[in-house]
Amino acid sequence: MPGDIETRADCEQLVRSFYAKAMEDPLIGFIFVDVAKLDLEAHIPVIASFWETILLGARSYGGGAFAVHAGLHARVGLQSGHFDRWLVLWAETVDELFSGPRAELAKSHALRVADAFQRRLHGFPSPNDQAPPLGVLPISQYEP
Repeated sequence: MPGDIETRADCEQLVRSFYAKAMEDPLIGFIFVDVAKLDLEAHIPVIASFWETILLGARSYGGGAFAVHAGLHARVGLQSGHFDRWLVLWAETVDELFSGPRAELAKSHALRVADAFQRRLHGFPSPNDQAPPLGVLPISQYEP
């Protein structure tokens, strides 16, 4: 049975393994590759710091991840299925590599992050929004 997440190197291994899967995934891979045009060598240390902070209390992450995701949402229209797939791949990767309280925390915290981002993104503009054609009022504005 694999050990628990204990070091920054473990966080980096987890993040690298996850992105190797996510970037090739038929449902969400395009978000990382085509939309975000993710530079893994620049991104891995930042995300490893996020997880090192959450899991090991290192306080090495000082960024805010929501703004980046709001920008992606504006470009691609992130859906619950995208978050669901992200969570499945994350949990699979955690379970393949680690076992223990911190591994469980990595999965439960990912679920909290996904839920919080989905709630916050609700109402943000996205390409999925459909405005009425010019000159057409929404049905609620017509007089009976």
